[in-house]
Amino acid sequence: MAGSVQGPAGRLRHLCHRYQEYVKEHPAATAQLESTVRGLSYLLPGRFSDSHELSELVYSASNLLVLLNDWILRKELRQSLPVSLPQQKLLTWLSVLECVEVFAEMGAAKVWGENGRWAIIVLIQLAKAILRLLLLLWYKAGIQTSPPIVPLDRRQSAQQRDTEGNSTGKEQIYVGKRSSRVMRCLESTPSLHSRHWGAPQQREEKQNQRTMEMDQPPTPLSVQETIAESIYVTRPLLHLLSLGLWGQRSWKPWLLSGFLDITSLSLLSDVKELNKRERMELRRRTILLLYYLLRSPFYDRYSEGRILFLLRLLADYVPGVGFVTRPLMDYLPAWQKIYFYNWG
Repeated sequence: MAGSVQGPAGRLRHLCHRYQEYVKEHPAATAQLESTVRGLSYLLPGRFSDSHELSELVYSASNLLVLLNDWILRKELRQSLPVSLPQQKLLTWLSVLECVEVFAEMGAAKVWGENGRWAIIVLIQLAKAILRLLLLLWYKAGIQTSPPIVPLDRRQSAQQRDTEGNSTGKEQIYVGKRSSRVMRCLESTPSLHSRHWGAPQQREEKQNQRTMEMDQPPTPLSVQETIAESIYVTRPLLHLLSLGLWGQRSWKPWLLSGFLDITSLSLLSDVKELNKRERMELRRRTILLLYYLLRSPFYDRYSEGRILFLLRLLADYVPGVGFVTRPLMDYLPAWQKIYFYNWG
């Protein structure tokens, strides 16, 4: 009995070990595998019944695959996240929730109906809010970025692996006596997937600059800025509460959510010394305000007819655009009904 339990467990551990070794040895091929799985998710919708659910399952699996492979490569390169271990675990759980939230919503609606769908939405948003508040208030993580964990640069990791494999730890170069031109020696030529055509010093400078930008500590927030970020974090819960009080057809949840988003952005706009990731995050939140044009009830009463008319006009009168706009016209109503697509 014990041997039968130990056998499958041992084979599973061996399989996991072999997969980790493959990811470590072939980071470029791993990136191609991730892109292939993600591309497959774009080809599935509309092909057959339940294709939307299957497409979202494949897309969620591709995101989880990226998260897993990045963890394996970071462990191999000893390039851990610049935060404490408990904070890394919170960021990982938050990333997992963001990867599977849309599929969880669609699956719950398919299995348990509308009540089950809203129950899953509330549970996921509650879990995400708790994790983000812990990061903000307990670990002083500053402005919450999306995605929570920055995907690893596979090209840079491959180059770093090639550099570490070199005996000297640095590229061997030759400097011309007359021209002072810098050339790489054949002995230090990296593998094909990580090869570049710039000077070695340029590559090192770019790598160091990118690493410094990604590893910058979060900007300390004042009391006002912490309140502003707390408003942004709790906005989904307040929106869900207002939906329960006034219903999905009421304008009050739409107005409340928009007011909270604009208030949070206005209070955070006074922060001057932000790192690159935080500036990009505030820019992303500003652009996402356009989503309110696609959110009910504004979409149902004003945007839907105009957007579909514009897409139909482009499809009929602009050659070649119909290949994009017609599938978009078919998919837009289904997309608009998924909570985590436009409200998450």
